[in-house]
Amino acid sequence: MKIAVAKETDPSEPRVALTPDVVKRLKGLGASISVETGAGLTAGATDEAYSEAGAEIASSRAAALSGADVLLTVRRPAPEGVTGLKPGALVIGTMDPYGAAEDIAALAAANVSLFAMELMPRITRAQVMDVLSSQANLAGYRAVIDAAAEFGRALPQMMTAAGTVPPAKAFVMGAGVAGLQAIATARRLGAVVSATDVRPAAKEQVASLGAKFVAVEDEEFKQAETAAGYAKPMSAEYQAKQAELVANHIAKQDIVITTALIPGRPAPRLVTAAMVKSMKPGSVLVDLAVERGGNVEGAVAGEVVEVNGVKIVGHRNVPGRLSASSSALYAKNLSAFLETLLSKETKELAVDWDDELVKATLLTKDGAVVHPIAKPAETN
Repeated sequence: MKIAVAKETDPSEPRVALTPDVVKRLKGLGASISVETGAGLTAGATDEAYSEAGAEIASSRAAALSGADVLLTVRRPAPEGVTGLKPGALVIGTMDPYGAAEDIAALAAANVSLFAMELMPRITRAQVMDVLSSQANLAGYRAVIDAAAEFGRALPQMMTAAGTVPPAKAFVMGAGVAGLQAIATARRLGAVVSATDVRPAAKEQVASLGAKFVAVEDEEFKQAETAAGYAKPMSAEYQAKQAELVANHIAKQDIVITTALIPGRPAPRLVTAAMVKSMKPGSVLVDLAVERGGNVEGAVAGEVVEVNGVKIVGHRNVPGRLSASSSALYAKNLSAFLETLLSKETKELAVDWDDELVKATLLTKDGAVVHPIAKPAETN
């Protein structure tokens, strides 16, 4: 079995799908691995490190992919980006399938089996394969670091001979994986932290990290979580009550970090222009959902904008801002999934197409689009 890894074609993507330590593990399973030269440099992995781990360094993408059974990738490749793979080869990565029916259909026509890791079910067996959690965890950490870098004051309380510096007040909106890590990081840096989320289970999690929970806790709030653990869209009435509570709270904050995303939908608007205007000059907002339309009104993807002295941070690909760490975790997510697709006896690909992990993540097979979310609306 040949596994290929190539440079990401998106110039804004510094992560790599396979790191040298994971190369060693896959080599131990009997795989041969071909890595395009320079593929890991932006994530701190040199060709020499890959070579020492047992990978072959290919001079080009075409050479890396030639005859490969599996392509590991960070982002969905273009249809021409899978040329050279074996017919029916597996392409495993984050595929951003929502609203991408045309591109996925083109990849189906290229006769590859496309697996979207972000569709991995959140079950115990698949925890080690959960790319959303591994990357969101780092994004939550980095959001606080980015906020601290833009904030012109210290985060912890400091008592000096010259006087006392009060602690910064940080508010985290959305207490999923990214939000909980943001809470923990802000607390470690000495900020006074509060958080909100529409999921009832989040209250206990927030409190366990030493932060104050802020929410309208009515009957709708108590039912606001899907079986998969995601937040449900809330009614306009609830949103209005929550917005009023949050607006009063935000006006007193120094740092606000927003993390709210709903799979397949535009990011919900949590912070209005009026809320931004209510904040003190020098305050900072970090919008982790900016690439999906943003939680903060006025956030611009890829930019740090200033409104009345308040900075709104809209960095793209925040996990990629920690490319070495995020690549290391991502590579382990992918390799753990790939191992479930191998025969323990022959160490060759032996995909069980009825396995729940396969059925949940498989987008294309045998030249056809097989997952409902990747099909055009009229064929769903």
